[in-house]
Amino acid sequence: MNLIVPALAERLAMFASPSAPAAPDRASAIRHAARLLLPALERGQAVDAAILRTAMEAAFGTTDATGTWVWKDAYEACEGAQVLFLRRHGPAMRARAGSPARMLAMLARLAALAPTHTRRSEESVALQQFSTPIALGFAASLAAAITPGDLVLEPSAGTGLIAVFVALAGGVLALNELAETRADLLGHLFPGAPVSRHDAAQIHDYLDPAIAPSVVLMNPPFSVAAHVEGRMADAAFRHVASALARLIPAGRLVAITGISLAPDNPSWREDFVRLQARGRVVFSAGIDRRLYARHGTAVETRLTVIDRVPAEDPTAFPPFPGIAPDAATLLEWVTRLVPPRPVLSAPPVAAPAARRPPEAFARDRPAPASHPDPSPATSDRSRPPARLRGPGGTAGRT
Repeated sequence: MNLIVPALAERLAMFASPSAPAAPDRASAIRHAARLLLPALERGQAVDAAILRTAMEAAFGTTDATGTWVWKDAYEACEGAQVLFLRRHGPAMRARAGSPARMLAMLARLAALAPTHTRRSEESVALQQFSTPIALGFAASLAAAITPGDLVLEPSAGTGLIAVFVALAGGVLALNELAETRADLLGHLFPGAPVSRHDAAQIHDYLDPAIAPSVVLMNPPFSVAAHVEGRMADAAFRHVASALARLIPAGRLVAITGISLAPDNPSWREDFVRLQARGRVVFSAGIDRRLYARHGTAVETRLTVIDRVPAEDPTAFPPFPGIAPDAATLLEWVTRLVPPRPVLSAPPVAAPAARRPPEAFARDRPAPASHPDPSPATSDRSRPPARLRGPGGTAGRT
């Protein structure tokens, strides 16, 4: 089970074939497509298949018929556009919202502008690459109670839809992503943040020893492992246990997993009892499958919060509040039921600066005149776009 399976390795190798651009070029093109899509989101315009196709063809210089890009790349460009939007307008949205519930309503309007993922790639299936919905990422970030002094590790960072809320909260990011193109894309979306490329199931063993996070935010693969064929029931638990080992004492880990990975599940109870010798489970709630529907899957999930403090009674767990039917209910549970974070015994150790090759800086130079940055040069960044302002906005709901 722990050996590389040739059949799976061959399937994954398809994504690095000579007929496709090298990963850094692909990531640059996806980032460029994201920048082309950003003005549509700022106008409150839904990104349909035609808009998405036009942006991808402009960024890659060809159609998907050539195999140079696939629709999974297009969906990731749209997710990148959401990250760019929140990096630009998120502070103003938070200031105007004034409460988590109102902020969630704005995020729901933004998410509704993105297309539903209806096509998968072999890589997305093999590695279970289903990005976190922004409403769920927001709720997870609130459960983490991030402060500007926190070093936050995201072991499976994907396209940055959780990391962007860490940035908005003022946390210092340390990102890890195994998939090459996604890792390169993260370097574009979060310049200056270190991006490592380890198998996050062993993140504690492989991560730079200098990275000692006070918070871990994670959405690991639920039931697959890198280079292993077939389902692995304990895949997510391995990710959680390794990340918890890296967390500093009194730090907080927030994980989005499949709903079955729970201390109230008899199949996992003894594993969680052993885990509580290192970290205490302080919250665990189910999430309805509808929250993930737009991201190409329909599974019930779970949000679990673990503080890196040994439990006084490892066999005792918090009450299970049930399955949240929507993001608003989950957010209400998080704000009411998740306890304050423990006091840190020592400050977190800052992440080392990202080590970027010289060519990476060349990729970040302004685009030539033939491909100008579509972002408005004089946009009003002090206010969120009208269609996302929530109560008091001038254009109402999208």
